[in-house]
Amino acid sequence: MAQSYSILITGGAGYLGSVLTPHLLAAGHKVTVLDNFMHRQNSLNQLCADPNFDVVRGDCRDEKVLKPLLAKADIAIPMAAIVGAPACNSDQAACITTNRDAVATLAKLSSMNQRILIPTTNSGYGVGQKDKHCTEETPINPISLYGVTKMDAEKIVLDRGNGISFRLATVFGMSPRMRMDLLVNDFVYRAITDRAVMLFEPHFKRNYIHVRDIARAFHHGIDKFDTMKQQGVFNVGLSDANISKWELCQVIQKHLPSFVFQEAPIGEDPDKRDYIVSNERVERTGYKPEFSLDRGIAELIKGYRMMRPNPYTNL
Repeated sequence: MAQSYSILITGGAGYLGSVLTPHLLAAGHKVTVLDNFMHRQNSLNQLCADPNFDVVRGDCRDEKVLKPLLAKADIAIPMAAIVGAPACNSDQAACITTNRDAVATLAKLSSMNQRILIPTTNSGYGVGQKDKHCTEETPINPISLYGVTKMDAEKIVLDRGNGISFRLATVFGMSPRMRMDLLVNDFVYRAITDRAVMLFEPHFKRNYIHVRDIARAFHHGIDKFDTMKQQGVFNVGLSDANISKWELCQVIQKHLPSFVFQEAPIGEDPDKRDYIVSNERVERTGYKPEFSLDRGIAELIKGYRMMRPNPYTNL
């Protein structure tokens, strides 16, 4: 049986954290979540009966709150973040202090024996070269405040040592703290409710990953930490899902034949990210995603039957 750890997750009630937390509890770890519950979510209710689970309402930027929790942890996973360009642009101070400064505080307070596994983003690649995969060695070129702060946080963790960064692809799938603004989640919702979408720059490409496969990646990183920390940074995505927005809509249309989409005749997408990503490094460690894009779309269709109108945004 794998070793059991005491794990602190900041932002553990969020979209990623509310999937990761029960996953790690089921694997036999003790998990404490620090979250400010800014979205008034109750995404961890079902865990309260578990004696290995604890939760603290507080701000990850508050050193007085963070320090005693960190002192009891073997592993820290700083998931608390203002996520996505629109949310970061709407409150830039919160973005900087949460995404970068709180990670710097956590790194400062932790001992070198404590491990840090941080979720970052392959948004850091910005605009890639046509038909050339971005690897972990590709120079980063973030084009949003969100991307900049997450790459700054990654550097803080890696410079400290004894850490791993997972550069996550665009996430999709159902979660107890749902987000419907993410691209796949958004397009499937529109396909169900509006049955149509207008695409700006439909040729722009990016990579995708299911939220449950992110939980599996962190579990894998904990189990393989001593080996993986030597390389430090890992892209995490579906290697067969480096696709354009147009191609994504074609996949959705297979599930929802009444869905129609077309390129907008005028205008442009303010989100200029356009890149394809290699996930070979993490795959060489033995990690492979389980949830395909098709499987995630089928899951979302079922989930959206329970959600109307959209109560889940990130703004």
